[in-house]
Amino acid sequence: MTEPVSRIRVLVAEDDDNARSLLVDLLSELGHTIVAEVSTGREAIERAKDVVPDVVLLDVHMPDGSGIEAAEKITQTVPGVAVVLFSGDHTLTLSDRDVTATAAIAFLPKPAPPRALDSTIRLAATRAKELLSARQDAESARTALENRKTIERAKGILMRRTGSSEQEAYRILQRTSQDRSVPMVEIARAVLASEPGAQESAKEKEKEKERASGP
Repeated sequence: MTEPVSRIRVLVAEDDDNARSLLVDLLSELGHTIVAEVSTGREAIERAKDVVPDVVLLDVHMPDGSGIEAAEKITQTVPGVAVVLFSGDHTLTLSDRDVTATAAIAFLPKPAPPRALDSTIRLAATRAKELLSARQDAESARTALENRKTIERAKGILMRRTGSSEQEAYRILQRTSQDRSVPMVEIARAVLASEPGAQESAKEKEKEKERASGP
């Protein structure tokens, strides 16, 4: 028994009413779910925030500006969405900057053959999910590394204060974490914050960040 083909949730952004209607009908026939259909880049950005589609099928030429600019905004505000750009101008190509800024996963000529449209949308949705998962894994790894560093520093402070071994210092953090029902890293942060001059150092770091992000 074959598994049913998954339905992709698509937002269609096309300023030509007839072309948009044909696209919506075709995508529906291909088994996809149309979660929104809009005629401007601004509407595409706002509706993408509301409905969070799997794929945004976006015309490069929009009446209120470039579809590339709209794609850039969408990828900034709706993580994990796949952008598929399309255009009736067959001479149009995307620069490396356009591809990077918009996270455009594909570029289709208009009109696109149904099979090409279907496979492109499915591939785009799959790749977008894989990219989002990879970013989340990388972020989790960074957080875990930072937590380990914090715990190591806290162990060092406890060893210095109590004369305990590394293993004993770890057990102190572990028991305190269990007794208070909070993550061990939170206990470790509290130990670091209790060090003389810790608050002043934190304030200095905040000031440095403000200066670095200032005009």
